[in-house]
Amino acid sequence: MGDMANDLLTEIRAFLNRSGMGRSYFGKASCGNSELVDRLESGGTVTLVTAEKIRAFIAERTAAQTSGAAA
Repeated sequence: MGDMANDLLTEIRAFLNRSGMGRSYFGKASCGNSELVDRLESGGTVTLVTAEKIRAFIAERTAAQTSGAAA
């Protein structure tokens, strides 16, 4: 697995720990692939476009959780 995939997997795991979201749900909701986390853990990679979608999903959910907690 390349550095980009490792970095992305680290970000995903941190998000899942913070949010409590399930792995399969995360993959389906973020990029339409319920096997995403398993595939990355098995050494798979994603395209840059997919990585951007995943990071945007994490950022949107994190912002929503942060603003919800502040209310």
